Amino acid sequence: MSTPAILERPAGHSAAAPSTTAANSSATTLSVALAGSGGAGVMTAGNLLLDAAAKAGLYGLMVRTSGPQIRGGEAGALVRLGSRQIEALDDQFDLLLAIDWMGVGRFADEIVLGPHSALVGDPDQGEAPAVFTDTGARYLPLPLKKMLKGIRGAWANMLSLGVAGTLCGLPREALEAALRESWKKPETLEANLQALAAGAEAGLQLRRDWGRPAPAWPQRDTAAKRWLLSGNEAAGMGALRGGIRFVAAYPITPATEVLEWLSPALPKVGGTLLQAEDELASVNMIVGASFGGVPSLTATAGPGLSLMTEGIGLAVAAEVPIVIVDVMRGGPSTGIPAKSEQSDLSMAVGGLHGDAPRLVVAPTSISDCLGTTQWAVHLAEALQAPALVLSDQFLGQSRCIIDRPADLPYVAERLTAPADTPDYLRYRDTESGVSPMAIPGRRGTTYTADGLEHTEKGIPSSQASVHATQMDKRARKLERFDYGAMWADIEGDGELAVITFGSATGPVREAITRGTTQDLSVRLIAMRLLAPARVEAMSAALEGAKRILVIEQNHSAQLYRYLRGHFELPVRPDKYHRPGPLPLRPDEILNVLLSWRNAK
Repeated sequence: MSTPAILERPAGHSAAAPSTTAANSSATTLSVALAGSGGAGVMTAGNLLLDAAAKAGLYGLMVRTSGPQIRGGEAGALVRLGSRQIEALDDQFDLLLAIDWMGVGRFADEIVLGPHSALVGDPDQGEAPAVFTDTGARYLPLPLKKMLKGIRGAWANMLSLGVAGTLCGLPREALEAALRESWKKPETLEANLQALAAGAEAGLQLRRDWGRPAPAWPQRDTAAKRWLLSGNEAAGMGALRGGIRFVAAYPITPATEVLEWLSPALPKVGGTLLQAEDELASVNMIVGASFGGVPSLTATAGPGLSLMTEGIGLAVAAEVPIVIVDVMRGGPSTGIPAKSEQSDLSMAVGGLHGDAPRLVVAPTSISDCLGTTQWAVHLAEALQAPALVLSDQFLGQSRCIIDRPADLPYVAERLTAPADTPDYLRYRDTESGVSPMAIPGRRGTTYTADGLEHTEKGIPSSQASVHATQMDKRARKLERFDYGAMWADIEGDGELAVITFGSATGPVREAITRGTTQDLSVRLIAMRLLAPARVEAMSAALEGAKRILVIEQNHSAQLYRYLRGHFELPVRPDKYHRPGPLPLRPDEILNVLLSWRNAK
């Protein structure tokens, strides 16, 4: 058996050298980085730039980046605008605007510039870092601090918003509307509108100095139904739509926004959110609430998931439906809290002691965080099992302009036992593996639920036959369920097949699209259901494929190893993987695909 190809990432920063399609890509999108020290307001400016783009009828994506300290230090808003929905950052940035230079050079691996890029900064704040000027980018000095002196109460980030918005070709009225709607201090609104206007005027001159014409964005219907949200907000909405009515959680980066969105939303539908003292309490609270009949959820990241494993195992044994949203980040241990990495996969699919069947799903985009989380609630309730939603920092904390997601039919539907059910057995060994779950206090249906192995009635037992029967039951209900087409996004029918999941899907999808100009025909399989393994569905999806490449963002090729161990693949797959914190980029993946196709 031949050794699988391990495709190496380029030396230096992870973004590969631009392929021949890079220029074609930049014709339809424009990438801007706003950077500065913590407290300079770059995130606010980035969010307003994205909001203005939505008002102008464009699509866009904003990715947050910061240093390892999470708060304080350097910060950056990485924005990509375009006339189509965007799921990944581009390989290079057209513009870097620095409010100040404090620590900005540390973003050199993330903010890749080139000879066609522009670099805007205040010369009075020091020299532009050589790591950026050495790229050949055009340096355009702008005295931000001096420009603000004549506008009392104005902020540098609003001046920068005017500059960046104008260089991006956004209408000034869209920028002003975005600022007005978000401004919380009426006494300084006019001053910052003046700063915005001053920045816009400066942007016109910088455009002439740069020598690049303003983007010719196509006319769009600005009244079209578009949403601007993050993946964490989408996950919260999906949970609510799925039927979640109780949430207990402990704040942790990068999952906290799920809880912040749900906190005011849950009471509007009769639900409750409780901030627990830690992750151990969180998971046990949702097990208890769900045992009481209320669909329940918690959200966490890798360190919190580690603490929750015993509680998740209890939910498996007692067959109590719960949902855990894991917004993955760089690990191990505290790792890199504010950066993305798909490194919790192995733990999610196999990280509980004993044979513990559970559901593991992964959204394939920011917008899909809504539908996948809603589906997870439905699956957990229907199958009376824990469901883990593997999001990550890129999906969770990035904001995106999307078309309004389609309404999905998935809602919490739990099989329950009515009062006075004759011969009620909570853990009856049914053909489907799912047995009616009684609500505590319902007459004639009393039973015991705990982590001990038990008989069909719920009485603790150590008999071999009982253990085998209940193990078969817990596995059977997940294996026999009809998951339909939701298990994966399958696109194309080429003989070259790429298997991926989660936030890797966006750059892989865009790379495949770019590759069509170079006669690259690739079949994409983006897995949404990771566990239980859909062996037959995967075999059908790979029918006719002669080569397989697994692409993921982690150090140890966790998806590759999972596929090799649990699926019957027609050929031995090749792999491309690397850890975070840098996101995968389209041309990086395209160069990998082209090299892979041409390898003999």
